[in-house]
Amino acid sequence: MELSDEMLTEISYVSISKYRTKVMKSLDGEVLIPSQIAKNSGIRTNHISKVLSELKAHELVECINPEVRKGRLYRLTDIGEKVAENLE
Repeated sequence: MELSDEMLTEISYVSISKYRTKVMKSLDGEVLIPSQIAKNSGIRTNHISKVLSELKAHELVECINPEVRKGRLYRLTDIGEKVAENLE
C-alpha cells in the first residue's frame, strides 16, 4: 500500500522520538490510562502527559473521556493506528 506524504510525515514525526514511538506502540489496539501507558512503555509518568498532548495535537491519539480529571482513557485515532502499524 502506498503511503501518502501526510502519513509519511506523521510516521517520521513519531519515529524521531523514542517516547512518542513507545507511547504509540503501547496504545496500539488498547485503551489505557496514562499510568498504564507509563508502565507499558517504561517512561516516567511525568513525561507521559507531554507526549500525549503532542500526539493529540497531531490527531494521532484521542482522549475518550476528557471531562474526568483522573483516569482519562486514551486510544489511537484511525490515523494513529495507521502510523503505529508502520513504526519500526
